Amino acid sequence: MFAEAVRRPIVPTWLDVYPEEADEDDTHPLSAMASWASLMLRRSTPSSLHRACLRAAVARVNAHADRLADLSDQELQAMIGEMRRALRADGFKGASVETAFALVREICARRIGLRPYDVQIMAGWALLNGQLAEMETGEGKTLSAIPPVGTIALAGVPVHVFTVNDYLAERDADYGRPVLEALGLSIGVVVEGMAPEARRAAYASDVVYGTYKQIVFDFLRDRLVLRGRPDPLNVKAGRLAGENTSGEALLMRGLHCAIVDEADSVLIDEARTPLILSRKSRRPDEEELAADAMALAGMLERDAHYKVHHLERRIELTEAGRQRLAAKAGAFGPLFAGKRRREETVVQALYGLALLKRGEHYLVKDGKVQIIDEFTGRTMPDRTWSHGLHQMVEFKEQCEPSAQSETLAQITTQRFFRRYRHLAGMSGTAREVEAELWSVYRLPVVGIPKRKKGRRIVAPALVMRSKADKWVKVAARTVSLKAGGQPVLIGTRTVTASEEVSDALARAGVAHRVLNADQDAAEADIVAQAGHAGQVTVATNMAGRGTDIALGEGVAAAGGLAVIMTERHDSGRIDRQLIGRCARQDDPGRVEIILSLEDGLVMVSPWQKVLRTVTVLSCVAPKFELFLGRLIFGRAQLRIERLHARMRKTCVIQDRQLSRLLAFSGLLE
Repeated sequence: MFAEAVRRPIVPTWLDVYPEEADEDDTHPLSAMASWASLMLRRSTPSSLHRACLRAAVARVNAHADRLADLSDQELQAMIGEMRRALRADGFKGASVETAFALVREICARRIGLRPYDVQIMAGWALLNGQLAEMETGEGKTLSAIPPVGTIALAGVPVHVFTVNDYLAERDADYGRPVLEALGLSIGVVVEGMAPEARRAAYASDVVYGTYKQIVFDFLRDRLVLRGRPDPLNVKAGRLAGENTSGEALLMRGLHCAIVDEADSVLIDEARTPLILSRKSRRPDEEELAADAMALAGMLERDAHYKVHHLERRIELTEAGRQRLAAKAGAFGPLFAGKRRREETVVQALYGLALLKRGEHYLVKDGKVQIIDEFTGRTMPDRTWSHGLHQMVEFKEQCEPSAQSETLAQITTQRFFRRYRHLAGMSGTAREVEAELWSVYRLPVVGIPKRKKGRRIVAPALVMRSKADKWVKVAARTVSLKAGGQPVLIGTRTVTASEEVSDALARAGVAHRVLNADQDAAEADIVAQAGHAGQVTVATNMAGRGTDIALGEGVAAAGGLAVIMTERHDSGRIDRQLIGRCARQDDPGRVEIILSLEDGLVMVSPWQKVLRTVTVLSCVAPKFELFLGRLIFGRAQLRIERLHARMRKTCVIQDRQLSRLLAFSGLLE
């Protein structure tokens, strides 16, 4: 709990020694049992009791409202100074925190014209107490974060606010800037492409907005400077000398407080693979190696020589495949003489050929292969696949090969966030992963009630037999909804799918705009126009989490924004995020789900016999066909979610084992 952490004396910033929590080993069976027992105890406590505690805190905050409303701006400024001194002297307890919340709330009303509702104060109080506040989409999470962020920063504790992309980091920083600056606090933003000096200046601010990947890579860069764990004496000595002992300047000031927006995405979805800080290392034989590996891979036959496991996203060589490689390797020189290296290299080539698809996993822009983030739908120009895989894909796409990456440092999402002295988060979709959030991060989920009853209409899902049928149906529904004056947002999983929808709409004569990783330059303009009457927007996950589509004039009377979901994602939580783009803040909205039996989610699952049964039943029992189709999608999604949970658990265990093996070197990351 944050209340426990901040009862320690607040140390002036210039005496801080890169603070962070100890990295505890909780992989022991007894630790797992204790975690399970504590979760069961928490679940046995009625959720109404947790909300009652939050409501009591809101009542105490409200008690200060009238007095603060009567103060002039000058008197408020004087009170800010008093609050800063009180919080730094007393910590986060008693009337000081409640008064600070009420003060920030009053400044919000005066500076940005928005006064946080009671439910938003409830969410803010949960953040202050180290919890994950689950709020329905459209309930105003950005505004809810300002009271706790302002209160914590007033106490002299640096705050990192995590968002899911650079666009939202800059947007949220601009949104909260008038309030935070009125409190006398400085705001920094860390985004892609910033120079080290600019990053260092941003981290020197009281409140820093940025994405998880930007901040964690800066943490790893500091680890290289500190040569592993920060030693207090070395860091203090370096600061007295004007630098640290390595002669390089640190970027960050430690891991004090993290507030994570869309916490389930950052803490769960991003946690399947570790983040690796690397440097380019070009070898004279790497182009030849990639070309030969792809040539060898082309000599292997699927199923006979290798198997593709789509769900686990891995390639497995058969014994026949190993023998064929051994027989053919002699013609490709000494690089393929060793059995282990030969097989690992060819498996990478097969992975690039069979599992990585252009328009889904990557794009080719300006002659370069750029990875697409599967959760945000955005390209990551500075990211590359490791172990030669990126060069394999470049060879496949006939791009100029880039230098390979040499690993310098790495860390998992789980270990990084557990090192913050205070961790809290917000999300609209967290209850499905409540157990994992508690067992990994000790982050309890508390549900925040809605301010008003929702006005969203969700139509029963339709399951078409083929993709072609699906696109025809999507175009027909778009024409119908647009004719009624509703704007339409069509959600897809991949760039390729968004282009297929675009073609179908063009054939139907429907004017539309496309937002995907290949059209990201016009994102702000497309989002701004997406809620206007009759506007049709086709978008990947870029229009998912955190995107607020404002309705144009007359749209609410016509039924609000209509969302058409054309594919189920691997996680139902991401589907709920797309659904949450409509019917926000008491607006009306409509959701239609149009799927096909050729969608990727079910094509890679073991449902082929059932799918054939559905086709047979389509003529004699159409209603049962529809029921069975919906069931197939639900089961396939559940199976993949469970698989990903196991992968995240394995990632933590392997990371822990690697840390033990390398502990003798002093480089724990």
